[in-house]
Amino acid sequence: MSFKYVRSLLAVILCMTASTAFSNRSVVCEDYNPLRTAFFGDTHIHSRYSLDASTQDTRTTPEQAYEFARGKKLGVQPWDENGKALRYLQLSRPLDFAMVSDHAELLGEVSVCNNPDSELYSSWQCWMLRDFPRGGYFLFNLVGMSEGKRLGFCGENGELCRKAAIGPWQQIQAAAESANDRCQFTSFIGYEWTGAPDSQNIHRNVIFKNSQVPELPVSYIDGPSAEQLFQSLEEECRSNESGCDALTIPHNSNLSNGLMFPTVIKDGTPITSEDAKLRASYEKLVEVMQHKGSSECYFSQDAPLGNADELCNFEQLPYNQFSGRTFSFMKEAPKSNGGFLRQVLVEGLQQEKKLGENPFKFGMIASTDTHLGAPGATDEDNFIGHGGAGSPNKDKVKAGLPDALEFNPGGLAVLWAEENTRESLFAAMQRREAYGTSGPRISVRFFGGHDYPENLCKSHDFIKEGYTRGVPMGGDLTISEKAPSFAISALKDPGTKNSPGTSLQRVQVIKGWIDNKGQSREKVFEVAGNPDNGASVDLNTCERKGEGYASLCTVWQDPEFNPEQSAFYYTRVIENPSCRWSQYICSASKVDCSKPETIDEGLEGCCSPDHQPIIQERAWSSPIWYTPS
Repeated sequence: MSFKYVRSLLAVILCMTASTAFSNRSVVCEDYNPLRTAFFGDTHIHSRYSLDASTQDTRTTPEQAYEFARGKKLGVQPWDENGKALRYLQLSRPLDFAMVSDHAELLGEVSVCNNPDSELYSSWQCWMLRDFPRGGYFLFNLVGMSEGKRLGFCGENGELCRKAAIGPWQQIQAAAESANDRCQFTSFIGYEWTGAPDSQNIHRNVIFKNSQVPELPVSYIDGPSAEQLFQSLEEECRSNESGCDALTIPHNSNLSNGLMFPTVIKDGTPITSEDAKLRASYEKLVEVMQHKGSSECYFSQDAPLGNADELCNFEQLPYNQFSGRTFSFMKEAPKSNGGFLRQVLVEGLQQEKKLGENPFKFGMIASTDTHLGAPGATDEDNFIGHGGAGSPNKDKVKAGLPDALEFNPGGLAVLWAEENTRESLFAAMQRREAYGTSGPRISVRFFGGHDYPENLCKSHDFIKEGYTRGVPMGGDLTISEKAPSFAISALKDPGTKNSPGTSLQRVQVIKGWIDNKGQSREKVFEVAGNPDNGASVDLNTCERKGEGYASLCTVWQDPEFNPEQSAFYYTRVIENPSCRWSQYICSASKVDCSKPETIDEGLEGCCSPDHQPIIQERAWSSPIWYTPS
């Protein structure tokens, strides 16, 4: 080898090294904001690679899902004989970030069953999935997501299907890498770990910090418990030196029947402080709302007047596990201990007293769980269904209501970050400076401290003082004998030119604590606005009526503070009443329930006793925790 050749080779290596170093160097965005900006996104999106989406003829690729998030029009099923979509969707406002979260389970199985070149394509299971998709869905779902097993055609130890999953997983990664546009739009690599023992939902979305990810996603088949998921991520991600890191986001715990957040491990023994610490290191956030309902708090339909918080009766499903929707003999009403987050947050305080670690110390976000590959499609007045839960609309455009009556368009995740980059947004998730909305783009600031001045809302330095004198949502208060005070600011969703946002009605603080007898307690405080402002909706036109607020701001101090009691506080911002998605359709169709001739096919739900024509959209902040010495 000549000296000239060696010198040239060294020059190439040095150039490549310098180029890599430069590309990896953090460059501050032009609109970098040290006081942080609210970025809106969706971390729960299914494409054609998910079993349930594919059986409903969703053809959206991960690339197309990201394009839709950025504002491009998307064609969705049904399709004509030439493959042209018969319906289209487009966001009125693009998102700032998104993550496609296809099911890790059956990723390979779905791939081979839709690939004529695969040797497994002609198996009876694949034939059933293609020709009888609803039956195939139940079979594959039962084996893979409920029992945590591979189907018979996958070969010894499921190797054929594991190998087949590599291609889709690489395509999911490639789509996220291609869509990621530093400072403009952030796309995260991730997936859904879909455990459903006995049809009880313990699903979690796994979101990676960067492009360093495992060769294959850890599935429920690989590790059929949350503890095994965390341990596998420790081994395959965090423990190596590649820079891999991940968070897991539990979603719609309202369908878990209480199994989402156990205080015992799989063999029935109580969790230890190490178990709690490991869980808390991964589960910084939780999904408070999505297409399949709200999980914030429990409401009793049988005794609504006896419930301390009637606003918990918001998008609550009428059953406690997903099979209850399909099989009447499995349908049970939701229970107070069914996995609702407010109760789980209080249980976290109880566990912290026992273990010294809080396993359920999570902030709140929301997302859609769209199975059309349509992230951020949360507008009530333009909802065509999300698939995966309600009607698939596979063969023709369904007449009347496009989705099951109990479902909704889902919500949005909001992160307070300095700039729109993976590094900054992931850091916001880690510190829980996040909140969720039921769809609107409400802006919420929530700070906790001990010496906020009462006139802070009149100050131009509200945000700066919020950080300087205390902690933001997701944070921990320092120990003090003085009652904490909270600085809260909320701005209405400005909406668009064609669809103005709804005015705000009120702001609440929800407190949960452990009293001196060791009992779990909770209370709702009205802190700003007016719950009796007389705002209403004309159900015939869906026109909103009455006064409201463009902004609400207050400094509130806990009047019942006890420095010896552990507590958490979070803010709930409530809009004026507006029409629910179903009522927009009923109203536009001029349904009059007193005149049967006006109730066309598919619109029977408009006159169902379960139909709620009016809702109050909202936002939920992440909690702030107080812990005594």
